[in-house]
Amino acid sequence: MHQEDVEKIGKNRIAFVMFASIFLVVMVVVATVSIGRRPNNGKSEVDVSSQSHDQVSASMKAIKTVCQPTDYQKQCVESLQTESGNTTDPKELIRAAFQVAKKHVAAAAKRSRTLKQLEKDPRASLALEDCNELMDEAIEDLQRSFEELGKSDHQARYKMGPMINNLKTWLSSTITYQETCLDGFANTTGEAGVKMREILKTSIELTINAIAMVSKISSILGNLDINREINLGSSHHRGLIENNAKVLWHGGIHVLEHGDLYPSWLGPRNRKLLGLIDQAQFKPDVVVAKDGSGNCTTINEALNFIPKKSNKTTTIYIKEGIYQEKVYLNRSMARVFMIGDGMYKTRITGNLNYVDGTPTMHTATVSILGEFFMAKNIGFENSAGPEKHQAVALRVDADMSIFYNCSMDGYQDTLYTHAKRQYYRDCTITGTIDFIFGDGSAFFQNCKIIVRKPLDNQHCIVTAQGRNVTHQPTAIVIQNSSIIADHVYWPVRNKIKSYLGRPWRIHSRTVIMETFIDDLIQPQGWLPWEGEFGIHTCFYAEYGNYGPGANKTGRVTWQGVKSIDRLEEAFEFTAGKFFDGDDWIKPRGVPYVSGFVTN
Repeated sequence: MHQEDVEKIGKNRIAFVMFASIFLVVMVVVATVSIGRRPNNGKSEVDVSSQSHDQVSASMKAIKTVCQPTDYQKQCVESLQTESGNTTDPKELIRAAFQVAKKHVAAAAKRSRTLKQLEKDPRASLALEDCNELMDEAIEDLQRSFEELGKSDHQARYKMGPMINNLKTWLSSTITYQETCLDGFANTTGEAGVKMREILKTSIELTINAIAMVSKISSILGNLDINREINLGSSHHRGLIENNAKVLWHGGIHVLEHGDLYPSWLGPRNRKLLGLIDQAQFKPDVVVAKDGSGNCTTINEALNFIPKKSNKTTTIYIKEGIYQEKVYLNRSMARVFMIGDGMYKTRITGNLNYVDGTPTMHTATVSILGEFFMAKNIGFENSAGPEKHQAVALRVDADMSIFYNCSMDGYQDTLYTHAKRQYYRDCTITGTIDFIFGDGSAFFQNCKIIVRKPLDNQHCIVTAQGRNVTHQPTAIVIQNSSIIADHVYWPVRNKIKSYLGRPWRIHSRTVIMETFIDDLIQPQGWLPWEGEFGIHTCFYAEYGNYGPGANKTGRVTWQGVKSIDRLEEAFEFTAGKFFDGDDWIKPRGVPYVSGFVTN
């Protein structure tokens, strides 16, 4: 039997086990519900009132069962009673939970528009404007979750694992968008922030309930221990990756062999673009060139060539040059591939910043929301400087996005990994304070993380991860990378201290493994945000790191700093396991390691 056949059979078996396990969960609920039903005993006369009562009773038992794993059970039960009719179908009840959360988010958006009309504080007014935009994004993801769970059993049967991961990702982003809305009211006057928090209270609770329901299913699948047969050793695992990916290297050039498995929307021509460009054969959809030799002279002009919600890749080649633009790819601009001439040759730069009045979210030089975005050989920069505080170079909300051989340069808040699944390979990220931050599932592999010199009265903090709810699958994971100082900061690194991260949100989660950490990082490793906030509830872990800053002997002893000593524990945060990178990264041809890089 061929290796491909073995793998196919294995995948089908896993899919079947997943489907069967979910079916068992549903049957448990149905059995629970059925207990409350009164048998008809073959009588010809039916007591309609009694049947109706039994149906309501059965529905209530189903609701209570579905709501059992939620954080806000009273809110869950009451909302589903109103929304779900008398259904006892667990899947429809969970979908109803998505719908009721969406209704409350939509109501919050409407009220934010009303508040904006009355607001006099300019920053608060901008925050309310952002809230309206963020609520629209949250509504989109809730609707998408509703539709995903509504797929037929035949569609879902062999895609149970990916479907659950999609739901967790999209529901998580819905929570993130609502929290980001509230962030905007920091340093504002008046009562708009307080009112908005009250308005969003119910919608946030309902969204947390929705992701709790999905997480319960996910935990059952996890307990099946399906993937334990995978060899965790690095050499064997690398062999599997190389064989399965069919990747060839010739003279340092990444070439994709005929017969690779790719997404249907990534055509053969676009697959080759991930490797070194042959200028003679390279035919992108759009060429941006400052000298006028392309279709456009600005990147924003090129965005007009992107079809809305297309199922095919749009390739934009950005020739060497410094492009001083604010670039925004909205949600409808999906499957865009931007490729430049090199991270230090093709540069997109801006200088918007918080001090001068721009909300953090909108300081981003480039913002990307369309899913399946890819970038290669491009530099993203915010040149505002350390005295301007928050100044984002790149904000990413694009699900399953990839950045390969790119740079993100700035000072405070350089890279905003705002939401959803993101993969960074062979990238360089520079900054000072919280310069990798956000609540996406962000994975950095083979990257250079370079700390720059801040103001004299500041510390440097590499990460500030923003997970606020334990059910969220999000984290910042750094693997096989280096954390070092730049040449300006190096002489003062012992005077101006640096740390691996601090808990921006109460359940902040960051994992650093197989990474070189230089001596700029203080022995404590991690820095508090404010007082004891998050230090007992965060999840910070280091595994298999090396270098003078990797010694864990002097690390802080917070409850939230975890000791990962076993291979199996660390394996949970490898790219293949953490966010199913094998499914969406490997097929797109970029260098990628699914498991561990070293022994």
